[in-house]
Amino acid sequence: MSQIVQEVPQAKAVEASKAGVPPSLMYFILFICFFCILADGYDLGIYGAVLPSLLDYQPWGLSAAQAGAIGSYPLFGMLIGAICIGTSTDVLGRKWTLVVCVSLFSITMIICALATSPGIFGLFRFIGGIGLGGVIPTASALVIEYSPSHRRSLNYVLMFSGYSFGTVLGAVLAILLLDSFGWRGMFWIGGLPLLIVPVMIKYLPESVSFLLTRQREEEAKQICQRYQIDLSFFTEQISKEDQQSSKKKQSVQVLFSTNYLRATLFFWLTYIMGFYLVYGLNTWLPQIMRELGYSLNSSLSFLLVMNLTAGVGALLAGSIADRWGSKRVIAISYSLASVSAFLLTLGAPPIVVTYLLVGIAGFGSVGNTQILNAFVSKYYPAQARATALGWGLGIGRIGAISGPLLIGFLVSLKVDFIWSFYTFVIAGFIAAMGMIFIPAKKGEVV
Repeated sequence: MSQIVQEVPQAKAVEASKAGVPPSLMYFILFICFFCILADGYDLGIYGAVLPSLLDYQPWGLSAAQAGAIGSYPLFGMLIGAICIGTSTDVLGRKWTLVVCVSLFSITMIICALATSPGIFGLFRFIGGIGLGGVIPTASALVIEYSPSHRRSLNYVLMFSGYSFGTVLGAVLAILLLDSFGWRGMFWIGGLPLLIVPVMIKYLPESVSFLLTRQREEEAKQICQRYQIDLSFFTEQISKEDQQSSKKKQSVQVLFSTNYLRATLFFWLTYIMGFYLVYGLNTWLPQIMRELGYSLNSSLSFLLVMNLTAGVGALLAGSIADRWGSKRVIAISYSLASVSAFLLTLGAPPIVVTYLLVGIAGFGSVGNTQILNAFVSKYYPAQARATALGWGLGIGRIGAISGPLLIGFLVSLKVDFIWSFYTFVIAGFIAAMGMIFIPAKKGEVV
């Protein structure tokens, strides 16, 4: 592996420097970050997959409202993690922040598998959420930086598709293993990402842009020499305006500057509504479908279809966004999610139609988040990139926390499931409107 990520044959050195990052390094970073996001998606998605089993677990005797509250605990942690870690990564660096975050949420998954009470379980779900919240902005900054400009949206979506596939993996493993190993076995699996941490420590490079904006030029040059990269590949990403701005403003101040305030507020609104869709559906869809008369495995299959469609659809949409513009693609996708949720309230359609609508809702919510994150990463200047994404993801946790709580409250009151889908309709519509009001950047397709 060291040869793959550290060495480029001499004959190709000049060509690699002209092209920027060697493909072998780009794909290595993409793979590592994809795996981290996949583990992130598994960690969060597995709770919805095992929720029916947790509700049936007699020693704890959880109510729907209690289960909804526990489902929100890691999201509270993610709010803290996304803001604090997302901001600190612009100060401390990307690599070690990512290593610490992956280690933290993996260890807490093992502790949750051993939990003897709902209180201990919920506490370590919260602590793990702090690590989860820091993974996305950190991995995002690395992938965007080490990708050529014409592939940034596509590479980002490839990376973030790991979230959907992580949730898909959780649903598949739950269908295959839940009856045999119980919900605790599903959390033991969540501790496996610890195995990739030594690889990250040894081979993952630090962000060169981060080093340059912190005047650590010697370290930046050493990384470029190690991987045979032309330093200009990174300096070109940092415009003169960015360099001047970095001397006058801290990264958080950029978000509230005259040029970015309106965009920041509407990004936050979009994140809140979008995350309400994502986490409300991922947490409660299997249980809602089971209450409608589907078996446990059939209910889990809806979760599987929703996230599989999200992952595959986001790859296509990411490619389109690089050509047509992320803003349009995101607004249309949220609108489709809203319409699909509304159509699910019109009665009991044929099973094929139900799967189709759930799949479209998954793409318009879970899959669309991947494109939204890439949009934010491209929209803000380099020195505020991870901070902007971290704050957006953190503020979005308001919607993420509200989703499991509100739907759990409605389920506990025996309210018709249609009202749960009405909340998704409203959230999708508001998210689309928020995206429309974000100012376009002149001369750029974003």
